[in-house]
Amino acid sequence: MKLTLTTVQARNTHAVTAAIADYLAQQLNLETAFIIDPPWDECLQNVLAGRIQIGWMCGFPYVQQTAVPNPAIELLAMPIFAGARYQNQPVYFSDLIVRRDSQFYVFEDLRGATWAYNEVGSQSGYHIVRYKLAQIGVDGNFFAKKVASGAHLQSLEMVLAGKVSAAAIDSTVLDEALRDAPDLAEKIRIVEVLGPSPIPPWVIHKSVPAPLRQSIRQALTQLHLTATGREILALGEMARFETAVDAHYDLLRQMLHASQHITL
Repeated sequence: MKLTLTTVQARNTHAVTAAIADYLAQQLNLETAFIIDPPWDECLQNVLAGRIQIGWMCGFPYVQQTAVPNPAIELLAMPIFAGARYQNQPVYFSDLIVRRDSQFYVFEDLRGATWAYNEVGSQSGYHIVRYKLAQIGVDGNFFAKKVASGAHLQSLEMVLAGKVSAAAIDSTVLDEALRDAPDLAEKIRIVEVLGPSPIPPWVIHKSVPAPLRQSIRQALTQLHLTATGREILALGEMARFETAVDAHYDLLRQMLHASQHITL
């Protein structure tokens, strides 16, 4: 059969996802294709419907899917990022950024400010901020204005352009952006680190035969054991993959429950 893969993560994950697709083709002697032409939300729906078999999705839609009986997808593997802050664990953070020349230094300074979020299905860009507001006992009116940017990197660009005061950026996306443009570090300031949150998982549609699902899972979790695999992982600043377990996403479920009364 032909395997199709996609990512609904930021565009700077495309290279590593495409490389992994090629690697799986070689390891499993299968034809694979990396699909990214439709908008990310269409790609997500294609994964959920089985039109794309494998997807790197956000944890929020994953826990939504597993809240219904007999979900059509199952966990495949979780990437472990290489940075020291991740401590060899399947977690990531949300870096709340502002312009370096702004008057904002701590989260409380953002009361009455303008905040950009990527989209409402994002744990790192949206729901983690709701959780922060719940923790400090305020509601969505903490921000004077909320703006949907459509993507993490677009939120970053809006902050840099002065169109909004702040945005919560997936730390792995920001890591990559800083690697691509080191001078970015002189233009922004991180006023708060939110999280950690469970890492966005790789999932697979259950229409793929169970033995093949297991072979794919094994290929991913052994990726770091080969020189070629390590080169591929380095494209995404990853250390390895590990087998995903649903209980890892209970923390996300707890955050969503605690912030269910916060409307933004």
